[in-house]
This record gives sequence, C-alpha cells and structure tokens, in this order.
Amino acid sequence: MKVSFITCATVASLLAVVKAATPDEWRSRSVYFLLTDRFARSDNSTTAECDAQLGHYCGGSWQGIINQLDYIQNMGFTAIWITPVTEQLNQSTADGESYHGYWQQDINSINSNYGTAADLKALASALHDRDMYLMVDVVANHMGYAGAGTDVDYSVFNPFNSQDYFHPYCEITDYNNLTMVEQCWEGDNTVSLPDLDTESTDVQNMWYTWIPELVANYSIDGLRLDSALEVQKDFWPAWNNASGVYCVGEVFNGDAAIACPYQNYLDGVLNYPMYFPLLRAFESSSGSISDLYDMINTVKSDCADSNLLGTFVENHDNPRFANYTSDFALAKNALAFTILSDGIPIIYSGQEQHYSGGSVPLNREATWLSGFDTTAELYQFIAKLNKIRNYAIQLDKGYTTYKANPIYQDTNNLAIRKGTNGSQVITVLSNSGADASSYSLAISGTNYTAGTVVTELISCTNITVSDSGDVSVPMASGLPSVLYPASKLNKDGHPC
Repeated sequence: MKVSFITCATVASLLAVVKAATPDEWRSRSVYFLLTDRFARSDNSTTAECDAQLGHYCGGSWQGIINQLDYIQNMGFTAIWITPVTEQLNQSTADGESYHGYWQQDINSINSNYGTAADLKALASALHDRDMYLMVDVVANHMGYAGAGTDVDYSVFNPFNSQDYFHPYCEITDYNNLTMVEQCWEGDNTVSLPDLDTESTDVQNMWYTWIPELVANYSIDGLRLDSALEVQKDFWPAWNNASGVYCVGEVFNGDAAIACPYQNYLDGVLNYPMYFPLLRAFESSSGSISDLYDMINTVKSDCADSNLLGTFVENHDNPRFANYTSDFALAKNALAFTILSDGIPIIYSGQEQHYSGGSVPLNREATWLSGFDTTAELYQFIAKLNKIRNYAIQLDKGYTTYKANPIYQDTNNLAIRKGTNGSQVITVLSNSGADASSYSLAISGTNYTAGTVVTELISCTNITVSDSGDVSVPMASGLPSVLYPASKLNKDGHPC
C-alpha cells in the first residue's frame, strides 16, 4: 500500500497535534523489542509453523501485536520497538526472504506482509491508549537487491531510482577503516545492500523530508536507526531534528571510544560497549566481573549521557543469551543488570521464554510458539524487575538521570547503586550460577544510614543496616538481590 506524500505545512500541523516523545520522556521507558513477522499472528495461532532456519515470512503482523499487548504490558513494558515497516525486496533468495525488514526497495510504501496502513496506525493508537510508546526501526544506509552488487537494476528503488544516488560498489573488508565502512556496501552477492550516498545533498533532502512524514503518518514516538555506524556522523543531526522524536542508533562496535562519539550526533546509541562485557560476565561462573565493573565507569565517562543509551543482552543480530548457558540464575542476573543499570532497557522478544537460538537466523524464533506463557519463570522475573524500576522512577525524579555507581566487586559479585540519596536502589549481582551455595556479602557505599531498614525486593524480606553502614546482603542460589528502603514501599504499585 502506498503512503502518500504530504506537504511540509501538513507535517507541521500533524506534529503540532501529535505530541512528540522527547529523549527525557524516553528515559523512563522500558522497551520490548520484536520482529513483526515473528511475534504474533492476526489469527492468534500459537501452533503455526515457523522454521527460523529457513528465513521465510511466517505470518506475524501488526494486528497480531495489538492482540498480544496485554502479554507485553503485563511484564511492565512501557514501549515496543518493531522492525522496519517499508516495502521490501519480494523475492525468495538463497539468503531467505525479507521477513526482517532490512532489505527495503520502496520507502514510500509499507510492507503488506505485516498488514495495512490502517493496521499500523491502529497499533500506534492501541499503544497510546495504554500510555505506551511506539519505536520503529528505519534504514537510511541502504536498499536491498536480489543479486550481486555489480549487477543492480537501480530502477526498482523508490525514490532512489538511479545509480547516482548510491556509492560505487565496493565490499567492506576492514571494519577498522571507518571511511570504508561508511562508503562501501553491506550484504553479499546473493542479496546486495546498495549503499546510499548519504553525503549527497539530494539523498539527504529526500531522507530529511521523508522521516517527519513517516513519524507523523503513524504517530511514531521513537526511532531505532539501523546501521548508524555505516553512515557518516554528520548525516544524523539533521535527521534526528527532522524526525522530532528520540533516535537511538545501532553502532555495532564494542569500543566505547568508537561508539560513544555518535551520541554527539544522535540522542542515543545501542550500548554495545556494555553488551560484550555484560555477556562475558554472566555467560559462566568464570566470567569477568571486573571487566563489566570497568565498562560501567568507561561508558559513564566517555558517552554524553549513559541514561539515553539502549541497554541489552539479547537482540536479533547476536546469539541468544541462553545459547551460551541454560542456567536460569545467570539469565536472571543478566536481566537484572539490563533493567536496573543505566540506560533504557531493551528486552528481545522470546528472552522471557528463555529462547536459545544461535546466530542469525536461528535467533529469530516465533514467539507465538511459546504459547505466550505468562507463567514462564523469566516472564515473571522480568515483570518483577520492571515493577521495581517503574516504582523507583515514580518515587525518585532523579532516578533516570542518576549515573549508576559500581560500589563493590569481587570475583563473582558486583554491586551497583542507582538513584538519589534516600531512594537509592542497590542491585547486587552474582555469576556463581544456580548450583552455588547461599552466602552473604557485606556491602558498603550504599549511602543508607545506620539502622535503616531496607527490603530485599526479590524475596521481599527486610534487612537492617549495621552501625558501620554496611548491609549484609543475602545471596541465594546464584540469584541477584535488589535493595530499597522499606519506608519508601508505601505507594501504589510497590514491588512487595
């Protein structure tokens, strides 16, 4: 279905009516990320076949998402991120089909495999009725073509229907060469990804005109920017400003010195510098706690605002956490860090069901095959963590801007303080694993005063701060502990 272009005056009018979600408003959000094709079907089937290895469309839709919003919201999420909505390459290739949305060919049409324009608008409305936000994935770096990069028919692209709009074909062979990364092509000779010349004024003007129209047409609250690393930095400020909403870029690089500077051009980036040490810390009992401790401080120092980064330990581009370990205690610690540390937490659909798919496409399983099990152990645990975070934000206006302090580490444990004095949350993590014996840790630096009664929020048991100011934190079966002043648990929605 075609999306009609609208005038700049109409865009301005629409944006005046639809209140854009600011970066500050996004700070408090917790995001559930899903691939539209793989989350839920319009017919509500929980048995419809979907072999992730084949890389084919499986029938997920925007209406299917609407049908399962209770499932998402009851975990405490206040936003969803969906994959790109534009019209895609429509062939079946040896690399599969474009079910994921990253092989676009017509940015002025939407992907009819997911539904109609009315369905997408209905999804935004259904979310807003629940005070939830809609984040949409967009791709400014490239288009998608079935064939080699040396043999592209550029006329199939809309509106970029000439070779003049693209960088000359070349392969990215060295990701340490940023010029090559920005100007050469992703993809392969089965499905090439023609790289748009984003230095071109014509290309820039087309994008900067299109993005506010997309946001206005579909009442979008935020954007995830695919392949942000592959586009030159100075392209992004005008895009970010034109969109009028929070923009978080995919800078797929674990070096904070490379990733953090993009926050000078965009509201936020996905926190890959934290992802890698977070994964390593909790994928086994021999993981490095010290590397994670150090990276917390590095990101705080090097990034403009660590609380506007997207924090995650799973996504559709990397193997699932449970692909590394089946230990539920380790998974719970990784989840606790994701949700209770700095940044906007992002949980990938299926993570709550302990899905264990490996590299692409095996990590893109259909969520409906879980039966949307709300009794699942990690579903319940995520709901608890989101409730803790949402409650802390409710009582502490400074929570979402306070930069977390790591206050304790040893070989297997890490403690983090977040929140202003009197309302701070202390998260104590362990990579000892589910088979570990119970023990206690004496944690100082909590800023709790002697004699204060604090509640361990996972078990809802009380602890009294010692005369020295230390807190004796119980660590049972490798699970995390989360502390909060008991006197503050007096408002509606408290986690105990």
